Amino acid sequence: MITSTTNQKVKRIVQLNKRAACRNKEDVFVTEGIKMFLETPEEDLEEVYLSENFFSLLEGAKERERSIREKLGACGYETVARGVFEKMSDTQSPQGVLCVVRQRHYSLEDMLGAKDNPLFIVLENLQDPGNLGTVFRSGEAAGVCGVIMSKDTADVYNPKVIRATMGSVYRMPFCYTEDLEEAIGRMKKAGVGVFAAHLQGEMNYDKCDYRQASAFLIGNEGNGLTERTAQLADTYVKIPMKGEVESLNAAVAAAVLTFEAARQRRK
Repeated sequence: MITSTTNQKVKRIVQLNKRAACRNKEDVFVTEGIKMFLETPEEDLEEVYLSENFFSLLEGAKERERSIREKLGACGYETVARGVFEKMSDTQSPQGVLCVVRQRHYSLEDMLGAKDNPLFIVLENLQDPGNLGTVFRSGEAAGVCGVIMSKDTADVYNPKVIRATMGSVYRMPFCYTEDLEEAIGRMKKAGVGVFAAHLQGEMNYDKCDYRQASAFLIGNEGNGLTERTAQLADTYVKIPMKGEVESLNAAVAAAVLTFEAARQRRK
């Protein structure tokens, strides 16, 4: 059992939680919680740490406990003193299980060729970890095939983003691009129609046809899309709103647009 906060493994986990540079150097990230542990593919698990009181937290959840024990038996784990585990954790109320997981790597080419009539979300400078994680989660639910992000978008492997994805990070292809304009140009050449969520949109979002290959451009929480990026869109769309609300949260806007595409594609 690890019993000291000065243990090198403990110090490493703390740094992986805090610093993107450390995560990228090792090509790993940290997940916490029972759901994330169960959803992590075994082949991607590098290390698993359990708080010494972990199994006592599972009382009354026999079915889940069975699944957890089976997976722990397959991948192995190391026990950590409760106080030390709290030091390793990035949450206020740790669930007692923490994993080090290999990062995923995708390319725009792979995403463009993976499916007929794909649906994409393109993010420019999205900064809020909760928003980014929610985009992944709602995007998966709406059938999005991939998320393309400008290089200044928040780090997908930030612990707060990982928690907000609720496991979608394992199933949603994504990539960062150094040149968002060039990436959008490649998408358009591949036949993807590009729609910008924009306050100057002349068409309501539900009046456009998203049944063919489509991508939605979503901008920064406070400033929206830059003018240069917005001009790359084929069509500006707006989400009509009542009251005095001028715009929606970026993740909410992404969900509204992608679920409209999903609705059309069900017909």
